[in-house]
Amino acid sequence: MAELSSVDWSRAQFALTSIYHFLFVPLTLGLSFIVAIMESIYIKTGSEEWLRITKFWLKLFGINFAIGVATGIIMEFEFGTNWANYSWFVGDIFGAPLAIEGIVAFFLESTFFAVMFFGWDRVSKKFHLISTWLVAIGSNFSAMWILIANGWMQYPIGMQFNPDTARMEMQSFLEVALSPVGFIKFLHTVTSGYTISALFVIGISAWFILKGKNIIMAKKSMIVATSFGLITSLFFLFSGDESAYQVTQVQPMKLAAMEGLYEGNQRQGLIAFGLLDTNKQPGDKKKPFVFDIEVPYLLSLLGQRDYKAFVAGIDDLIYGNEEHGVESIISKIDKGKIAVNALREYKEAKKNQDIDMMSSAKSTLDENIKYLGYGYLKDPTDAIPPVATTFYSFHIMVALGSFFIFLFLVVTYLCMANDITKFKKLLWICVLSIPLGYIAAEAGWVVAEVGRQPWVVQDLMPTSVGATNLSDVNVKISFFAFAVLFTVLLIAEIKIMLKQIKLGF
Repeated sequence: MAELSSVDWSRAQFALTSIYHFLFVPLTLGLSFIVAIMESIYIKTGSEEWLRITKFWLKLFGINFAIGVATGIIMEFEFGTNWANYSWFVGDIFGAPLAIEGIVAFFLESTFFAVMFFGWDRVSKKFHLISTWLVAIGSNFSAMWILIANGWMQYPIGMQFNPDTARMEMQSFLEVALSPVGFIKFLHTVTSGYTISALFVIGISAWFILKGKNIIMAKKSMIVATSFGLITSLFFLFSGDESAYQVTQVQPMKLAAMEGLYEGNQRQGLIAFGLLDTNKQPGDKKKPFVFDIEVPYLLSLLGQRDYKAFVAGIDDLIYGNEEHGVESIISKIDKGKIAVNALREYKEAKKNQDIDMMSSAKSTLDENIKYLGYGYLKDPTDAIPPVATTFYSFHIMVALGSFFIFLFLVVTYLCMANDITKFKKLLWICVLSIPLGYIAAEAGWVVAEVGRQPWVVQDLMPTSVGATNLSDVNVKISFFAFAVLFTVLLIAEIKIMLKQIKLGF
């Protein structure tokens, strides 16, 4: 087994931080709105039961929020320490939404968090309610700007390359902010957070009912959560469909990996379930699956909005497909090398003050700039993400997402029918579904981030180029230090939450 490089360790460290951070973020996004809804009911009814319900879930929200902030701050520092080349290359663009997130969204969120948590007897009921809603809005507003930045990495637009500084410079903030990829990524991510939060409240409420404790308040909490989960899951379906369409348009290699698709076809079906052949290689004509269940036409319909449309596979993207206008990765690598050489010639000409050579090199660079990242790939197959990881993560996410919608439907119906307490097995399913929500969300992030490899910025900068040139030892030490720290934080959160849950409403 080959020894991991500093780039691999930097990737592992950032993945570790992201995975742990996203254990806290979804609950913040959704539970903030659930608490706001509960407090609104309290203000409307004046019921002390709803006040106790609101304060109970608010305590759990506060525990999660505090620990989530710590992991988020560390993750942002890693851009400068482990990914300095990336930060230099795109800092002009990537930094803008992150700055807005920190100055506006996080400031709004953290300011009113203090009022929401400590202001029960210090401000009026209406002002406290407004503060709770502003925390919920601020949390999601914060996520929006972070996901716009991430969406730009997946689909870089609104910028221009400056050969004098070797940086991408923003040309249109609106184009970056209104990117369809960033918008749909935000919508899909926050609705997954709403799903996790709904499962969290439903599961804990089900535990109270099973234990015969606080049954009335648990049932009321469950009604709010399952209604919230059912309504937001409809947006989850829409965002998932639109996400598949956007990926097909701008990241066709990711889509091919998500479906284990090697040879593209018209009227392409969607793999509902399958077992990949681990020996399959691009261009070898072997079948990619040991066995599979396919839904006819569905991938063409989802990806191209036309059930007859052609969907490119990995082989088409690597070797090209003239009939369907698919340019090969081999061709893109050739153009990328031209771009890299042109940049080198431009710098040399500038050093020698050769104006004519500078102009010629810049013209060549401009013609091939969108292929710049391909010039650093050593082999066409380097453009293929880990297929098995992407495929299984995607299908786990879809399967669990479908199950959650069905669960919300059943629980909502039984809550409205006032029968939920009779179904002990269903209540245990609700309890056990809490970790399933996190598994689905983490699987979704694996699809999004592993599926776009080898790129740190799609088509423009490979991951290997974006990393800081650090010694293996330094990255290893920080990796294991963060692993211990994050694990301790997670254990601490779980223990504190369990203690609070046992105290009841």
